[in-house]
Amino acid sequence: MYYLSSQLPVVLRPFILLFVFLFSALALAADADSNPRVEIETQFGSMQLRLFADTAPGHVENFIKLTREGFYDGTIFHRVIPGFMIQGGDPNTRDQDKSRYGTGGPGYSIKAEFSDLPHKRGVLSMARSRDPDSAGSQFFIVVEDARFLDGQYTVFGEVTSGMEVADKIVSQERDARDNPLQRIEMRVRVLNQGALD
Repeated sequence: MYYLSSQLPVVLRPFILLFVFLFSALALAADADSNPRVEIETQFGSMQLRLFADTAPGHVENFIKLTREGFYDGTIFHRVIPGFMIQGGDPNTRDQDKSRYGTGGPGYSIKAEFSDLPHKRGVLSMARSRDPDSAGSQFFIVVEDARFLDGQYTVFGEVTSGMEVADKIVSQERDARDNPLQRIEMRVRVLNQGALD
């Protein structure tokens, strides 16, 4: 409990009470959001993302693990579709052979964790093949609402700042397979592990 000294001028007491209240509220808000945070750095700038550990714990744990191992560093956003999304996370994209882009992974897959979270602009979701449980390392960031994906792909995070970077990436010139003509390399780092610490 906080007490105010009777020695303080009466005029200052309301301001000090307000400061204490705001400081306490901010501290509680920080504790309430224990979701991990990551940053994706590109030549167009950085995006910060909050991961949904409560909704998709397996996907979040996997993404954090791969990030900590440096798995994503030097890979590229290999698929960009204006009005839809940008996709990355394929280790094959470290090579120049574009015919293999979109086919790589970490050598294992993880079980789907579908939820009622919508595929709205800024959402981070996991790419997969036709098998719902085939996701591994590839992910995509939705640049326009894509509700037709709801319940079919695992939403496991969202962009909290830097969405303009995704907009720059998705607007790059691309070939007939939606591969950007320019390499858009990424470096991914964990800002904090939240409840996973």
